[in-house]
Amino acid sequence: MSLQPFVKWAGGKRQIMDKLLEFKPKKYKHYYEPFVGGGALLLELAPIHATINDSNKELIYVYKCLRNKRLFKKFYELCKQHEENHSEEYYYQIRDLDRKKTVYTKMTMPEKAARCVYLNKACFNGLYRVSGKGYFNVPSGKKEKVKCFDEENIQALHKYFNKRKPVLLNKDFAEAVKTAKAGDFVYFDPPYDVVGEQSFTSYTAGGFGRDEQTRLRDVIKELTNKGVLVMASNANTPFIQEIYKDFNIHVINAKRMINSKGDGRGDVEEVIITNY
Repeated sequence: MSLQPFVKWAGGKRQIMDKLLEFKPKKYKHYYEPFVGGGALLLELAPIHATINDSNKELIYVYKCLRNKRLFKKFYELCKQHEENHSEEYYYQIRDLDRKKTVYTKMTMPEKAARCVYLNKACFNGLYRVSGKGYFNVPSGKKEKVKCFDEENIQALHKYFNKRKPVLLNKDFAEAVKTAKAGDFVYFDPPYDVVGEQSFTSYTAGGFGRDEQTRLRDVIKELTNKGVLVMASNANTPFIQEIYKDFNIHVINAKRMINSKGDGRGDVEEVIITNY
């Protein structure tokens, strides 16, 4: 079976997968994804050698549990417990654990990973958002029942990650690609540039503003000079068009599937940027 993301993640790439596959390089060595999120392209390519990174520590804990047999067993059991215990009251008890520092710091990696997946599946509209203090703050999705994962898919994911043993990082995106060499392929899928109040960049505390967008562009220039193959996704805004004017810019249509407001979903223009 084909591997599928284990979480619904803002900016997920399933809806534009055909375009990503069209524009990806035909050949490459090591695969890098510094903003992995749900990992749609990673799982579509299922590379032999990969380095993945995300600024969301809890999300990387999930990937680490998928990679390790002992951790996976405990993670799986805890997800099942969350499913059984689910209620409106239970959701808020689990959500608020990160506000209780003495409790949260003592939680194990599988406990934090299972919490991450449960909250993603039980919260409103699959939105992953944190406050300025780093607290998960999405309200309940008011679901009677919650399913943390598809059984066949989670087992297939565990088999892939346990076999391939990708490098898993929780670093700044620039640090995550330091080891990339000529012939390697890096796919950047950062929080998108926004115009006005449409912003959804709060995956982690701190956001991702235009200074960060420019810093990312500079990292892509450095990788280009090293002979690294780079593809990046972003919104089709005048700012992005300007800072990437020296690269190949492909404008595509996409559907925004996650938004805090229902009327904020629909067709949008995005860009796929390549240096090849």
